[in-house]
Amino acid sequence: MIFQRRFGPFFTTQFLGAFNDNLFKNVLILLVTFNSTRFGDVDPGLLANLAAGLFILPFVLFSAPAGQLADQRDKARMMQIVKLAEIGIMLLAGFGLALANLHLLLGALFLMGTHSAFFGPLKYSILPQVFDDKELIAGNAWVEMGTFVAILLGTLAAGYLVNITHDWMSISMAWVGVAIVGFTSSLAIPAAPPVTGTAVTRLRFGWTANRELVSRAKADAAVWLCVLAISWFWLVGSIVLAQLPALVQNVLKANASAVTALLAVFSISVGVGSMLCEKLSGRKVEIGLVPLGAIGISLFTIDLWWTCEQAATQTNLFERMAADLGLMGLFSGFFIVPLYSYVQLKTPLDATSRVIAANNILNAVFMVAGAGGAAAALAAGVQTHQLMLLAGVLNALVCMYFFTREPEFVQRFLRWVRRKA
Repeated sequence: MIFQRRFGPFFTTQFLGAFNDNLFKNVLILLVTFNSTRFGDVDPGLLANLAAGLFILPFVLFSAPAGQLADQRDKARMMQIVKLAEIGIMLLAGFGLALANLHLLLGALFLMGTHSAFFGPLKYSILPQVFDDKELIAGNAWVEMGTFVAILLGTLAAGYLVNITHDWMSISMAWVGVAIVGFTSSLAIPAAPPVTGTAVTRLRFGWTANRELVSRAKADAAVWLCVLAISWFWLVGSIVLAQLPALVQNVLKANASAVTALLAVFSISVGVGSMLCEKLSGRKVEIGLVPLGAIGISLFTIDLWWTCEQAATQTNLFERMAADLGLMGLFSGFFIVPLYSYVQLKTPLDATSRVIAANNILNAVFMVAGAGGAAAALAAGVQTHQLMLLAGVLNALVCMYFFTREPEFVQRFLRWVRRKA
């Protein structure tokens, strides 16, 4: 599949996009953190949160027109336009770096978020257009694996790049170079014309457009439940991963290298879990794997809390934390891949992009809400590792609610267990 023209160029394009997003964002944070005199007196913690907000904001602002365009234009052509824009954004970022102008750099970060907001609906809606039902789970597995590995590699590459050079030209060439390769690969993506052939007459923006987009996603109750479950997954995942640096520092008593290692374990495990979905599902969209994924996520998130709680008596603390995060990542693949595949399978082809765009809006809202809730809990005196217990228990309760609303999840899970027994 990865070597087929209908998928290979697209996979390369989306992989490089996710890689460059994280390369640019993390280089920016590291450069400003460790060269604060060049960029002005900026608090690194404030910058990290500002960067996260600027990157997420475009998903709320621009997902509606992004979904409209993706449903009513050739998706391959749209990807090429978006990737061409990425080259311009990276040139702007290089110019900002040369001038040590933080405003330009943050503006480029906002534009990279906009680039991702427009690419997201294309990324997921093109799959059901080029794959049949039996191939859809494999296509999503490759995309999820590629996304998480690209995030990891982009983060690692940022640290490596900043460590070996502070030369703005070399760093800018890396950003622009990745963008050029991504645009070049997009030129080989086969045409994916709109299903309806209807032209866009007027793009909609703002609160009303977002509400209409969400209403479209609600048209099918089962699809809407999957959309909510995907957004919930990103909320829980963002809470857990955001606490890793503090857990490593306060519980493990280790440095940033341990954080990187644990992130690597988690990211690779999500990729492994995603790829296992095709085998476990029998080459069909098997939503019976979703309860299995939910059980594993809750179980090992709670066990991560227990591991930290017993840190004083643990002789292999790092290994236990790595095992918890690895298994959490593995079951995350079981959870997220069938959900995306089900949304694509059950949504009409002429509306898939808009439903994915609605999901992107909810993802952004849920992640911001999760960050706010975690901050409030910490301010109220909850310890960092106790957030793992809270996240695991809430995940179990929320997923139980999802499964009672749509019993087919549990019914398919029980049938799947009986087949494998």
